[in-house]
Amino acid sequence: MRYFAELSYKGTIFNGWQRQPNAPSVQQTIEEAFSTIIRTPITIMGCGRTDTGVHASQFFIHFDLEVEQIEAQKDFPNSVLNRLNKILPPEIAFYKILKVTEQAHVRFDAQLRAYEYHVIFDKNPFLKDSAFCFPFGKKLDFDKMQTAANLLLEYDSFFTFCKTKSDAKTMLCDIKRSEWIWEKEGKHLVFHISANRFLRGMVRLVVGMCLNVGIGKVSIEEVKYALDNQERLKRSYSVPPQGLFLSEVKYPDEVFE
Repeated sequence: MRYFAELSYKGTIFNGWQRQPNAPSVQQTIEEAFSTIIRTPITIMGCGRTDTGVHASQFFIHFDLEVEQIEAQKDFPNSVLNRLNKILPPEIAFYKILKVTEQAHVRFDAQLRAYEYHVIFDKNPFLKDSAFCFPFGKKLDFDKMQTAANLLLEYDSFFTFCKTKSDAKTMLCDIKRSEWIWEKEGKHLVFHISANRFLRGMVRLVVGMCLNVGIGKVSIEEVKYALDNQERLKRSYSVPPQGLFLSEVKYPDEVFE
């Protein structure tokens, strides 16, 4: 029987989502906790692969259990949720376990993913792991940054913002939202973007482009030319990982039983 689970995690102490041979990952940490509770090795599939230091305020996994394994757990799934949250580190929290159809796939069935990127302009010890402190905040032209963000909505192919050595078979992405919003005027800026899919490193490269446009290092015309010709920018800039959050993942109703 197949299940989805909803969770969140702070990525600071992990070497990304995907299991690594010699470094702690979110996937490995969860699989070990699950296997301890179910008393048999459990493999999970994640809805995406976040990089080292990147966070997820909403994330989904799927896993399969035999009927006997389910029956062995009293008050399933509540008992498993409670035990997971007790033995997992504070950086990972589980919220729901949901029965889904046998063929449901947590990665391939996702219809939309949304990300946030947080930028602050003053040193803040309480946000050092969850926002990027950009040293040139006073030089930013917010209107130009918003124009650069809006420009993405006019395109459907994004080689310009794909990290090198990507194994993506297509550069097509259907972007639904791309905008900057002040969370705290002059102090905390958040970039919001959502699409049916994203390329490797895409969001951090888009944010870096917007910041470069905002301080005058890159022009809107250069961005448009790169997108029109599917070329990389001469001044590409991938912002640090700590400001990035996977914030929402949506699935069609028919996935859930």
